[in-house]
This record gives sequence, structure tokens and C-alpha cells, in this order.
Amino acid sequence: ADINQIKVGLGLVKHPPPPDGKKIIPSVSIPPSEKTLAALKDSTTTQMASSSSGLTFKLHPLVIVNISDHHTRVKSQSQPPTANGFASDATSASSNSPPLSSPRVFGCVIGVQRGRTVEIFNSFELLYDPSTHSLDRSFLEKKQELYKKVFPNFYILGWYSTSADAEESDMHIHKALMDINESPVYVLLNPSINHAQKDLPVTIYESVEAERISVDHVAHLKPSDGGSAATQLAAHLTGIHSAIKMLNSRIRVLHHYLNAMQKGEIPYENSLLRQVSSLLRRLPAIESEKFQDDFLMEYNDTLLISYLAMFTDCSSTMNDLVDKINVAFDRHSRRGGRTAFI
Repeated sequence: ADINQIKVGLGLVKHPPPPDGKKIIPSVSIPPSEKTLAALKDSTTTQMASSSSGLTFKLHPLVIVNISDHHTRVKSQSQPPTANGFASDATSASSNSPPLSSPRVFGCVIGVQRGRTVEIFNSFELLYDPSTHSLDRSFLEKKQELYKKVFPNFYILGWYSTSADAEESDMHIHKALMDINESPVYVLLNPSINHAQKDLPVTIYESVEAERISVDHVAHLKPSDGGSAATQLAAHLTGIHSAIKMLNSRIRVLHHYLNAMQKGEIPYENSLLRQVSSLLRRLPAIESEKFQDDFLMEYNDTLLISYLAMFTDCSSTMNDLVDKINVAFDRHSRRGGRTAFI
């Protein structure tokens, strides 16, 4: 399958790499701590471009350093250098063979999400086997628990990997992490050296909710040459039912949030309210008696304001005409003619 079709069809939105010139702290030997992250927060935050869903991503350099260090260690272990920097006879004999591809590394990225801003602070490794698509859940839960003790406000935002581009097999680990975060982000680091490239080789992918619904629906459909029409209809209705349930749960969460905001339990967020207002304006008008009465009242008020404006304009024009007539007859009366009658 084509990679571009995979990225679009699976609901992954690609964000451009950050601009060049950002400072990177090369402190790979320093263990992560609150002081380290606090020092990185203000002066070394890499600002990512806004996505189509309205999210803004901020990637800290510590994440890039951790991924690079992880890739370097795994590559050194899989391709250890020979003694004194010289290759052995067996290695020399096979020097004409194609070079081994760099192994891919996998891990989780953690951070916080404040409103529509996602800030990625740190990362840790995962035990994942790409050949069998098996993820060590116990190791993941243990690492998550340890990081929660040190950084209680940090959550798993997604995962990372190293490759030149996203691959079809990436969706296995992406779906495996959806039980922790239903919309995980995917940070991809390209370890290949390109001296002509000025930007950082980092790309962030985001799961789009609407596309995930359609992908889930398509995944349940069977090809036309396999399965009966009843089976395809059942799969189709199951996909629609899942989409409606997901939409209902999102509406309930939004309704609860707006009620809490109205009661004063949480502070007002004007940007979110504008987005909700814009979403409601997209909905079709409901045909009801109350709606018709309110619509006619607004319509009549608008017409009345328009008529008053027209009357005011006509009255102003008439006053100007009367003034001109008075001036004209006043000049005529001074010459011995008839006086003005207005």
C-alpha cells in the first residue's frame, strides 16, 4: 500500500517540522527531573504549527535528545564496532554486501494538555517487537507508575519512533495505546543525516476523530466477493452505531463542561466558547412552532428597523428640499416678487 494513502486513510495529520535556530540542550547524561524540565520550559521550547483540529503542539528539546540517545544505543548494540576501529576478515569479505538498516526504536511521550495546547515534556522507552506487533504491557504500566510518582501532572500523550516516514505497521502500536489515550500523538524522528536539510527532522502526527470513525467503519466492512449482503449490512450498521455512540459521548462531555462553566465551577475560556458557538451555527434549524414564532419576531423587528431608517432618510431629504425652496423664494421676494408660502 502507498504510504501517503495510509497516512490519510488512517486519519493521521502531518505537522511541518519546527523552524531552524531553536536551542537544544545536549544533556543526555542528566536524569529527568522537575528542575531540568523547568529550565527547559521557557527558553528551549520548540513551537510546532497549529493543526487542522485547532491544537497547538509544543515539543521540548529533551524529547528529541532522549529519542536520539535511544536510537544511538540500540544501533550501537545491534552493530557493535570492531576493536581498534578495524573490521575483521569476515567483515571485510562481506564489505560489498548492502549495509544493515538501522533498527527502529519505540517509546512513549508524556506531557500535559492545557486547553488546545499540547506540550510534550519528556519520553521513555517501550518494549515493542515490530515483527510480532507485541507490546509489553507490564513494562509500560510500571514505567507509567514510576513517572506518575515524580511528575503527577504528566500524562501519556502518545508515542514516538524513528524512521524516514510513517509506515503501515505503525498503526498496530498506535491502536494499542488508544486504551490509555484515545487520541495519541505520534512523534517521528528521522535518524538519517541530511546535510542539506536545515530544519529538525521531527514530524508530529495527530489522530483526527472524524477520520477515525470512518476508518473504523471501513475496517468492519468485508469485500464484495466475501460474505453475504446481510453480513455486510450488519457490519455497516455496527459502524454507524459506534459512530453515533462516540458522538453522543462527546456531546455529553461538552454539555457537562458548559454547565460547570455556567455554574462557576470552572473558569470561562472564551476561545472554547467561540468554537462551540461556531459549531452550533453549523447545525440546521429545527422546525418547531417556537422556532417559527421567534424567527417571525426577529424578522419583523429587522423590517421595522429598516422602515424607520427609510423614514428618517426621507424626512432628512424633505427637510433639505424645504430649505432650498425657502431660500429660493426669499431671494425672489426681495426683488418684488411673491413671497414664499412655506
